[in-house]
Amino acid sequence: MRVKYYFLLFVCTPMFLWSQTPSETVTDLFAKKQYNKAITVIESELDKSPNNKQFIEFLGDAYGYQENWDEAIDNYEKLVEMDDSNANYHYKYGGAMGMKALNVNKFRALGLIGDIKRSFKKAAELDPTHIDTRWALVELYMQLPGIVGGSKRTSMKYANELQNLSKVDGYLAKGYIYEYDDEPELAEKYYKMAIEIGGSLTCYKKLTDLYEKQKQPKKAIANIEKAHQKHQRNALHYQIGKVAAEYNLELEKGEKCLYIYIENYTAKDGVPKSWAYYRLAQIFKHKRNKQEALKWIDKALAEKELKPFKKQKAVILGM
Repeated sequence: MRVKYYFLLFVCTPMFLWSQTPSETVTDLFAKKQYNKAITVIESELDKSPNNKQFIEFLGDAYGYQENWDEAIDNYEKLVEMDDSNANYHYKYGGAMGMKALNVNKFRALGLIGDIKRSFKKAAELDPTHIDTRWALVELYMQLPGIVGGSKRTSMKYANELQNLSKVDGYLAKGYIYEYDDEPELAEKYYKMAIEIGGSLTCYKKLTDLYEKQKQPKKAIANIEKAHQKHQRNALHYQIGKVAAEYNLELEKGEKCLYIYIENYTAKDGVPKSWAYYRLAQIFKHKRNKQEALKWIDKALAEKELKPFKKQKAVILGM
């Protein structure tokens, strides 16, 4: 029966896909992360219409999803040459070069910086409302060393532009700048302002991550609890359990939250249950309850034999 099922799936999928328009087919394949199949469809369309900008962009996107930055760059460069006034093409071209720069040696990366800057700046000039480009410029100018043009002042300029377009993005950008520049109090101030204005899970996560980096677990847990009051996401139960387990803090609360997470778990929650079992093992280790700790670490290992799980079991056995 299983063989028949997979055979039918294999035969029927192309028929279903081709009942759609080619662009819908590609979008559907992207959603399923079937990038090689998407490339086959895209190249077929480009054989018929080599200058179809939509499918050249799709091809760049497909290679980008596969982290094949050279191929992505080639296709976005074609788009820029075909339409130099399109801000999004410049943004994607600069972004692909930026990702390549992160994956090559420092000398090759230095050779890309000028083109990356020009592409992002051109995108920003062409579209005064392009939020993603301004975010890219904020991060680029903060991360570059001063000797090759890095500048907190320039980064802040684009953060101000972001704030004029979207207060939430502006506050998050300024929080990022101050966090990167090791000014946690100012970073906290702007992340809190972003929460007040927007209150998205992203806003709360930025502040939680800051508290964890600053080794302020009580503040992190309190912030996650506020996020849960607003958004009621099961994933936040895991986050509370994680912080409790890592910092040996509020263990009863952490244990309770992890039980809730496991009971209500769905794939949408993101973190596999095995990691919740691992956090429970940590909590019971902190409580000096070897039997319960072993029970939960064995459950974690039964699902996946990850290195942190094995290491934790060795620690528990040595109690």
